[in-house]
Amino acid sequence: MSFRDDNEEGGDLRKPFLHTGSWYRMGSRQSSMIEKLGSSTQVIRDSSVSVVLCTLIVALGPIQFGYTAGYSSPTQSEIINDLGLSISEFSLFGSLSNVGAMVGAIASGQIAEYIGRKGSLMIASIPNIIGWLAISFAKDSSFLYMGRLLEGFGVGVISYTVPVYIAEIAPQNLRGALGSVNQLSVTLGIMLAYLFGLFLHWRLLAVIGILPCTILIPGLFFIPESPRWLAKMGMTEDFEASLQVLRGFDADISVEVNEIKRSVASTRRRTAIRFSDLKQRRYWFPLMVGIGLLVLQQLSGINGILFYSSNIFRSAGVSSSNAATFGIGAIQVVATGVTTWLIDKAGRRVLLIVSSSGMTISLLLVAVAFYLKGIVSEDSSFYGALSILSLVGLVALVIAFSLGIGAIPWVIMSEILPVNIKGLAGSVATLANWLTAWVITMTANLLLTWSNGGTFVIYTVVSAFTLVFVILWVPETKGRTLEEIQWSFR
Repeated sequence: MSFRDDNEEGGDLRKPFLHTGSWYRMGSRQSSMIEKLGSSTQVIRDSSVSVVLCTLIVALGPIQFGYTAGYSSPTQSEIINDLGLSISEFSLFGSLSNVGAMVGAIASGQIAEYIGRKGSLMIASIPNIIGWLAISFAKDSSFLYMGRLLEGFGVGVISYTVPVYIAEIAPQNLRGALGSVNQLSVTLGIMLAYLFGLFLHWRLLAVIGILPCTILIPGLFFIPESPRWLAKMGMTEDFEASLQVLRGFDADISVEVNEIKRSVASTRRRTAIRFSDLKQRRYWFPLMVGIGLLVLQQLSGINGILFYSSNIFRSAGVSSSNAATFGIGAIQVVATGVTTWLIDKAGRRVLLIVSSSGMTISLLLVAVAFYLKGIVSEDSSFYGALSILSLVGLVALVIAFSLGIGAIPWVIMSEILPVNIKGLAGSVATLANWLTAWVITMTANLLLTWSNGGTFVIYTVVSAFTLVFVILWVPETKGRTLEEIQWSFR
């Protein structure tokens, strides 16, 4: 029985919200005509160029993600003065993006399963645009809050959908590098918000926030839908056409087509997953690894440290704290770019081990520096040396985070979750990440007020546990197809 027949018996086929387009659906006659056109069309025949182009288009979503995260830092004093807000009201404004993202995370898996990866990115883009407009025209806190919630919802959907889409379109030898583009784009968005915030008014800064999703929406019409999602929906012709354009028109995709068909067919034998089924290793192990990494990523305290980086720099004795914050954003971009280059060469596990080890050492260094500053006279030369030491530790922390823990948990989550529970499990993992980020952001200021050194000791312990978790539980996924990874858990 054919693959299409299997699905037709189920009678539950759904069309994608956004059709993958017809520009690559061509027969032999059109293909021959393309050959005659010469090298100008060779670019769309190169599989890596096709996949990279698709990745760069959807990477506009994570840039929006990062820009949203970075927006509140450089705008705090201006918004408070212009709209007469209190510190607590502005703190609520900053945290509402996390609340909206939690709602978006809950919905993200089901949206991506029901209307496709491209459709869910379209859904995510619209509230982002409306949210930035609401903020840019805000006359009081109500419009600020509404806009921040809408942005957060869109970011919650983006944070799940983009890494899943990239993992599903990328060939195995490029999947890690392309997957880490997601986090690279987030850091780029943060850096741009810090940079523009140095010299632009907060309303204009909000208007600029519209651009990534405004470009993303038309860009979605020029890229194919995820072939694995199309296969799951039983759309065999669209699935094969999508895979062909992603691998190149001259590539032989028969082996990959059969492997994906086999994987999808096996998951359809039981469409309903019972709670008792989660006891099977094929489900509980990838769930534990995926959710564990995304929660530990946030428990390291990185969001709280970055959110209050200006205050931390002032505590460390840095006078130009806003410029230092922009410098940290630039360092994040460079370090994450190095990860993008290394991830398919060194592997996921090695980078995670190096990253968590570096974070543990850096956090311990900062904790010791802050503790000693509390018992040393401010007039002593040793006090100034401790300020420099704490600053070096913070920079080293950001570099270590960006080399692995920042990007790789999202890559691994998108690789290891089984197809038949990816929507629900991915939503749970993304929700856990955003919920933990919200808790860390809300508690970081309180902890830093209590004790700078004590706060970094807590984060040090969590990073040390992350190192143990990676060594004991996280599998290497480099150089394996998604189907091979998921079969290994059986």
